[in-house]
Amino acid sequence: MAAPGDLAGLGSLGAAEALSVAEALSLPAEAYGNDPNVEMVWAMKAYQHAEVYFNLISSVDPPLLKLTRLDELIYTTFRKEFPDFRIDVIDPEDLKSPAAKEKWRPFCMQFEHQVEDFNYGTLLRLDSSKEYSEENTIFSTRIQFFAIEIARNREGCNNVIYNRAKDAAK
Repeated sequence: MAAPGDLAGLGSLGAAEALSVAEALSLPAEAYGNDPNVEMVWAMKAYQHAEVYFNLISSVDPPLLKLTRLDELIYTTFRKEFPDFRIDVIDPEDLKSPAAKEKWRPFCMQFEHQVEDFNYGTLLRLDSSKEYSEENTIFSTRIQFFAIEIARNREGCNNVIYNRAKDAAK
């Protein structure tokens, strides 16, 4: 899996720097501004999540996957509020435009106390038939990721990844 951006700098953090970053993460956002070490840790965490997820859909038949204990609620709410949202290939404007953000905000906030880390930054593939790459990745909230990926798994969009991996293993 190609790294979405240069994440190699994380390996250069020493134990003291890592502890300092961990301490900074416990403070309110205003307390640390744009600390590059903190940003690197967040990027690495998002990348690791993406890598684990891609390996999962490559090795388990996607319709059988359960991503959260609330998959059914997330899916039905997503499809009720976004019935025509195209999940196979996402237009970034459908997530990032001012009008899209206005529509997504109430959806996301419904899950604030139900889905842990619902608003964490997460990497989402734009084209469900392709791997994560710099060109095929967008930053989304974790609940947007869950909504779209649960729909992709249930509606067959991730089957191409699973089938490709299964064929390559033969």
